[in-house]
Amino acid sequence: MTTLMIYALALALFQLWILPASFNIKNLVYLLSNRDGGVDTSIIYGRVTRAAANYQESLPAFLALGLLSLHMEVDLTTTATAWLALRVAYVASYSAGIIYLRTVIWLGSLGCLVSMAMQLL
Repeated sequence: MTTLMIYALALALFQLWILPASFNIKNLVYLLSNRDGGVDTSIIYGRVTRAAANYQESLPAFLALGLLSLHMEVDLTTTATAWLALRVAYVASYSAGIIYLRTVIWLGSLGCLVSMAMQLL
């Protein structure tokens, strides 16, 4: 479980910083400045940042459930792996603009969190 939690944090680093920066590289001068003015961004950059905001909402629940599973010595590896895979698929589908599949993937990741919580009861 510890390894999966580290992978989830690595995904956070990738999704919150590296991915948005790579889609905003044309504004490098702005990123290195004091950022006093506005900047034009792409549609994909907007999608990536919205997907990152969604990840920020679910990551604390995942980490809390992971820590509880370690403390209670309950193996949630399979469900946690599914959650992590679905979160990777979510950012990919959101970036690509695949609306209905993205929703199904999000529901699946939410179901994984619920399943993790139920396994701890």
